[in-house]
Amino acid sequence: MTEPLVVLIVACEIGFWVVLGAGLLARYVLRLPKVGTALLVCTPLVDVVLLVATVFDLRSGGEAKTAHGLAAIYLGVSVAFGHSMLRWADQRFAHRFAGGPPPVKPPKHGVARVRHEWREWFKFLLAWGIACAVMLLLMYVVATPERTQVLWGQMGTMSVVGAIWLVGWPVYYSVKEAGGVLAGKGERDA
Repeated sequence: MTEPLVVLIVACEIGFWVVLGAGLLARYVLRLPKVGTALLVCTPLVDVVLLVATVFDLRSGGEAKTAHGLAAIYLGVSVAFGHSMLRWADQRFAHRFAGGPPPVKPPKHGVARVRHEWREWFKFLLAWGIACAVMLLLMYVVATPERTQVLWGQMGTMSVVGAIWLVGWPVYYSVKEAGGVLAGKGERDA
């Protein structure tokens, strides 16, 4: 049987993209920029709905499950990466429907790539911090350590993901760029 909170997480993700799509359609296709902006400003309301439902579910006497941790992770990722996702979609809609410039692509190499990778990892770090804060809030709301053990495990898993991301991308590209500079290649795209 599917957890109701998992269904709500999926519904919130769908809701985010529906509100985002409606905002972009209003802005670029229907030429209603104020309506489009109002809809885009409403995208964080989806996160509020999920947070309230998660706290309510636990306050009702339930035991913290994987779904509660996923809700916290979703909230963290949504806050940390939400603006980037909005900008990504906005650039594509503007290009496709309003004659805007082609979307900006991430740099492929050089110092610009290193900066990009560190910026993205710091967004993850923000997402991690928000998710952990929400999980700690949920633990406080429940106030029974036996009922929140799964959340500690999810914080650990998210920490491992962050460490892998750190080594696999920002550190890797930093070392790669430093090696290129030391070998005399210099900056290809500052």
